[in-house]
Amino acid sequence: MSQRKKILYGLFGIIIGLCVGALFRNYRTLEIVSMCNSINSMKQKSALEIIGLHPSEMPDNSQHNLVFVGVMTAKEFLGSRAKAVYDTWGRNIPGRIAFFSSEESVADNLPLVALKGVDDRYPPQKKSFMMLHYMYEHYIDRFEWFARADDDVFIRTDKLELFLRSIDSSKPQFIGQAGRGNSEEFGLLSLEFDENFCMGGPGVIMSRETLRRVAPHIPTCLKNLYSTHEDVEVGRCVQKFAGIPCTWNYEMQSILHHNSSGSRAFSGNLKNKEVHSAITLHPVKKPAFMYRLHAYTLGLKAQELRQHSLLLHRDIAQMTSLLQIPKINKNLAPGVPIFPLDASSPDYLGDHNVLGSTPDLNRQRPSHLDEVIEWDFIAKSLYSGRHPNPKRRIESSLKEGLNDVVREIMEHINNFSRQRGRVIEFRELLYGYMRVNSLYGQDLILDLLLVYKKYRGKKMTVPVRRHLYIQRSFTDIRVREISDGVIPAHAVTLDRRLGLEGNVTVSWNSTTGLNRMRSFLNNGLQKLTDTFAINNLPQPEARKDRIVFVIPLAGRSETFMRFLRNFELVALQHDRRTDLLVSMYVDPSESPLIAGLLDKLGQRYPNNRINYLQLYGNFSRGVALDRAIKSPFCKQNDILFFIDVDMIFNQQTLDRIRANVIRNRQVYMPIVFSEYDPHPNPLGQSSQTKPITTEHLNRSHSSQDFTTSYSVTNYNGYFRQFGYGLAGIYKSDILRPDIGGFNTDINGWGLEDVKFLENIIAANLKRTSQRLLDVADGKIDPFQDHQNPTNQPQDPPIQQELVVFRAPDPSLVHIFHPIHCDRNLEDSQYKMCLGTKANTLGSFRSLESRFMQNRELLLYGKRRGKGIR
Repeated sequence: MSQRKKILYGLFGIIIGLCVGALFRNYRTLEIVSMCNSINSMKQKSALEIIGLHPSEMPDNSQHNLVFVGVMTAKEFLGSRAKAVYDTWGRNIPGRIAFFSSEESVADNLPLVALKGVDDRYPPQKKSFMMLHYMYEHYIDRFEWFARADDDVFIRTDKLELFLRSIDSSKPQFIGQAGRGNSEEFGLLSLEFDENFCMGGPGVIMSRETLRRVAPHIPTCLKNLYSTHEDVEVGRCVQKFAGIPCTWNYEMQSILHHNSSGSRAFSGNLKNKEVHSAITLHPVKKPAFMYRLHAYTLGLKAQELRQHSLLLHRDIAQMTSLLQIPKINKNLAPGVPIFPLDASSPDYLGDHNVLGSTPDLNRQRPSHLDEVIEWDFIAKSLYSGRHPNPKRRIESSLKEGLNDVVREIMEHINNFSRQRGRVIEFRELLYGYMRVNSLYGQDLILDLLLVYKKYRGKKMTVPVRRHLYIQRSFTDIRVREISDGVIPAHAVTLDRRLGLEGNVTVSWNSTTGLNRMRSFLNNGLQKLTDTFAINNLPQPEARKDRIVFVIPLAGRSETFMRFLRNFELVALQHDRRTDLLVSMYVDPSESPLIAGLLDKLGQRYPNNRINYLQLYGNFSRGVALDRAIKSPFCKQNDILFFIDVDMIFNQQTLDRIRANVIRNRQVYMPIVFSEYDPHPNPLGQSSQTKPITTEHLNRSHSSQDFTTSYSVTNYNGYFRQFGYGLAGIYKSDILRPDIGGFNTDINGWGLEDVKFLENIIAANLKRTSQRLLDVADGKIDPFQDHQNPTNQPQDPPIQQELVVFRAPDPSLVHIFHPIHCDRNLEDSQYKMCLGTKANTLGSFRSLESRFMQNRELLLYGKRRGKGIR
């Protein structure tokens, strides 16, 4: 019986195997038939149909027949590099493009030419020559220029068009980056002393006349090859039969740019001189970098178009002024509008009275002293008269902006350098002045060290200094009124920002337009809370993530009682999804009282987690927070908000934390409002010890309503933009290996928050640069589907960048308390403590008033000034 079963199972397996084999055979047959059909359809297409050129299109009757670009590729790169080329710059050629590959190559979505008798072996000598011969046979009279390119080159097509239209195409031209081989190849390329070749990587361009002279002799050149380099042999063929060498021009190194970094080329910062000035960029080995370069150059093009639009608006504004057309008049003549579409249309070109304002360093004319904007001095550091930190390092954003200005200025200076036979290079910013007017723009006065190089006639190199006066002008404020509930499709409205479109009806009235803006500008900081208060905005109904307030504590029981009262009213009674974790250093006199308060609070609110940790030793804020993070009282999906005992808050604070902390994406570090000393000591007198319980501690009284907004003005406090101690982050994010929590080697208060921020920024920079390098090295394919249907092991997913989001939060207020700076602190901590203490003395206005009213200080300052002079 068992033997019969084995036979039956064997027959059944054979039948199943035959069926599966037949299925795969039929599938392979269908695949081959499909490929043959594709090949036949390609063969049926004419040369003009492949590139989409109409037979009537010729250079003399079309602006789109300037250049034909032939891209050499291989069968294995048709779906990657070649596709990336065609998806990016290939569609914007001022002419046509075609991809040349081996005989059996097929690609339905590319203008592909499968060269007969050509394979994909390297070096591609035959492929290169046959591509040129194909261009000659089919397109010689239809284009002015012919370019040979690889599938790893990026071309700025707009720059290419400007460049080629400035050169006479009727003469024989052979344009490229000239080369004679490296030191190892010296004497092996069979080049005469006056011969060169155009290096193929960055691209080669030849005029129609050059191709006409060379193409008939391509069979002869193929039979007489002296090296394995196809670009060397093409150059030799051009030299022999067209009688011209590759362009001997130093500028070609920057016009047709080759990056020697290999596969890692263009994986770093793209904002540099090479990328901005080059026509071609080589090599771009990964398709992801091709798309990256394309996106970046589109941004540059958008900037150029925006600037050109502003220049046109300025011309229109100037002409309407000369024609004495009133500004309110939108017509040149009755029935003849200046612009065809009015402001109600999405395609409205803009108001020339607003966009056409002329840059002027004196656009703002102050009527009194308070309106004068002071200049900041730029040197190795940045010096500001009214900044809380008068001398500081130049921020990265300002440094990047200065680099942009200098680069644009140098490009403008060197626009006609080729015609003048000279070039001017930037060396150093010696010093400068800067001011920013939020209504008019940024004014700059820069002193630059330049180098003047003359390479035509009498050659010279001379260092020169130049003074630049620059205004990066803002346009005037533009307000578009939305009436009758008609909102343009492209408008970004409040409900769209909050994701409420279709669910919430927002009433738009006149207070949301010019009146509110004017009120805000006139009344200043006092109106900030009223204008942008969160409780006035419609809030989406969504599940509230749980927040855990983490507070480090050492003594200060009276202040802590005020905090607990605040927490109970806002978090426990109103919000109900906010917990508390106190990391408490044990103090025999105060710890039992604090522990008792927390136990009673936990009993009254059993649905909330009210916990505390008891720590021993010298106080360290970093250690206290680190222990709290790693404790079992916090879950992985909890939002941890690190807060100090001196803070007060309301429901808006909790709403902002939930809105601005995004898991795996964003950390929230609010800029809190800090009170000035309400009873400062007279200037010139030593500070006296003040009682810890000030008038503000009366807020712990049961009658205090913490749900109301705190009065934020310029006179009772300031926004502490250099404080990073308050932060919101998911526990799962802060425990990532690249973040690593808080530094536990710092004793006392201060500096641990700065180190925490530096860790996040350093991790982001490392992650971004490493990801680009991994893409360059082929370790990551950004286009690959991340799903893994097989059971093969996968590498751990790359953690996303944690963005640090900072914004002023008027609902978070640091109540003033006397600051004592211990001299036993480390030098950096001690200086930071003194700076914080100095900031609490009062506003610039109040300090100035107190100083001017103190006769002794005025006399002291006068004597001091004379002594210095």
